[in-house]
Amino acid sequence: MVDQSDVRPKYILPVIVIAQFCCTSLWFAGNGVMNDLVLDFDLKESALGHLTSVVQFGFITGTLTFAILTIADRFSPSKVFLVSALFGALFNLGVIWEANTLASILTFRFLTGFFLAGIYPVGMKIAADYFEKGLGKSLGFLVGALVIGTAFPHLLRDMTGAFPWKLVLIIISGIATLGGLVLFLLVPDGPFRKAGQKVDLSAFFSVFRNQQFRSPAFGYFGHMWELYAFWAFVPIMLKEYERITPAASFNVPLLSFLIIAVGGVACMIGGYIAQAAGTRNTAFSALLLSCACCLISPWLFSTDIPMLFVGFLLFWGMVVIADSPLFSTLVAQNAIPEIKGTALTIVNCIGFSITIVSIQLINILSTITDSRSIYSLLAIGPLLGLVALRGKQAKPSLSYDNQ
Repeated sequence: MVDQSDVRPKYILPVIVIAQFCCTSLWFAGNGVMNDLVLDFDLKESALGHLTSVVQFGFITGTLTFAILTIADRFSPSKVFLVSALFGALFNLGVIWEANTLASILTFRFLTGFFLAGIYPVGMKIAADYFEKGLGKSLGFLVGALVIGTAFPHLLRDMTGAFPWKLVLIIISGIATLGGLVLFLLVPDGPFRKAGQKVDLSAFFSVFRNQQFRSPAFGYFGHMWELYAFWAFVPIMLKEYERITPAASFNVPLLSFLIIAVGGVACMIGGYIAQAAGTRNTAFSALLLSCACCLISPWLFSTDIPMLFVGFLLFWGMVVIADSPLFSTLVAQNAIPEIKGTALTIVNCIGFSITIVSIQLINILSTITDSRSIYSLLAIGPLLGLVALRGKQAKPSLSYDNQ
């Protein structure tokens, strides 16, 4: 029998990675032009938390819908990805409408988030359908693309500072459309895909009966409590430090891009480290380091050395995301093959639900106190995730680094 991986076109992974980058740039498109939105539409500063959370809420609603209807398993994942990219790009453009109010902007961002549910977890499903062996490294590149895509609007805003902010959203919608088309045209259904034949309403609950699936899923949930709140408040951290430190003068959009994007490199490196140290052990170590960053963050604001503060945020930006593809690998490899896409979507749905709570918590606290200690509360998730990971180990044969 011919090994399917031997006949797999070499361009498959690069195409998936590029498409994921292009389409997930929709995620923080609003954050990249946040200052412009506040000025043009007379929004309050607290709009940052609301606009970030509503995308998460849209994503949660989308993943819940996709999971209940098992869309990623019943239909061609590439077609689902394309349709989602087109609608996501369309609703992203809605933000440039001149008659927008806060309510309409929130609606457009919600709908963008809804269709991201057909991009991020479906992209992982497509990778899992092609890379049964070496899945962890593949997801490392895929999540790395998500991270850089998430950071991209900040870089784009820095590059187009002299141009209207609406150009940023137009460019992002354009590349999202391109990403969806490229993946659809070049990446057919994978050789390891096992299509579901019907709607399985019990799948949302049945996936958690397996302890080997449940442990990394709970670790992922703890990781998500910290991740998007950190990403959302990176510009705020930089501005706050700049305000209290006379020696600091930052290019906030560029530094925000670098601090978030460096995590993409960490995801790719993490995949290789896990081959030697083990997937679970590497995920545990990254989660432990990011937990430590949460706890010591209040003291870093007191340093009068700007480069030390930026260096700390860069390190935090690496460890805060490095475990994400490893958790996804363990989740995918311990899920029932026929509902693998649904299992990934369910875990994403719950994980992103948790991000709303942490984002809103930090957002509310930032409006009622000037204390930088609020960021230490992000350690709650990693601490609980570390406890979950200390449970029963998954079978060695299921770990990509042993394949």
